[in-house]
Amino acid sequence: MAYERSESTGTGAGDGVDTTALALKILVAGGFGVGKTTLVGSVSEIRPLRTEERLSRAGELVDDTGGVDQKTTTTVAMDFGRITIRSGLSLYLFGTPGQDRFWFLWDELSQGALGAVVLADTRRLEDCFPAVDYFEHRKIPFVVAVNCFTGARTYGAHEVSRALDLDRGTPVVLCDARDRDSGKEVLIRLVEYAGRMHTARLLDSVG
Repeated sequence: MAYERSESTGTGAGDGVDTTALALKILVAGGFGVGKTTLVGSVSEIRPLRTEERLSRAGELVDDTGGVDQKTTTTVAMDFGRITIRSGLSLYLFGTPGQDRFWFLWDELSQGALGAVVLADTRRLEDCFPAVDYFEHRKIPFVVAVNCFTGARTYGAHEVSRALDLDRGTPVVLCDARDRDSGKEVLIRLVEYAGRMHTARLLDSVG
């Protein structure tokens, strides 16, 4: 669920200060062309790792590019980035591929994840159903982040929650995947929600 890194600072025996930094694994999921690579890239404080390839003619037969006609590349493995939320707390971001044929990678990527961000596009809301189902069935905490594309009709969080038939309490937030501050707010919301969920399950298990 979390990775810990211990570091010692000091100049002599007995005067070192032992600090522990906490790193949490977060998934960024959603449909094809919804903005996962953009979100990871916009918030990452390191140069993001990307595994994008150009869309091919063969791929046109299996990838639905409706609504994302200008998209020319696709993620074939994962995106990776890192962001420090506050001193001592970093998030490692793993963007999942959106197409059905790459879903076999999800089980590997989800191992040890604290939670997930499911990006949604209101023009193609049905594209995020598989991600919502995946995390609900595996009881992985997630938030739905509605990527507000230019020209798309704006819906409220309650409308999106109802359309996706989300479990009660699942957060829905509006965001701009291109904006670092907006993306960071989504991640903070997820960490807070996932923390409450894990605490509640721990109390249930010992109660």
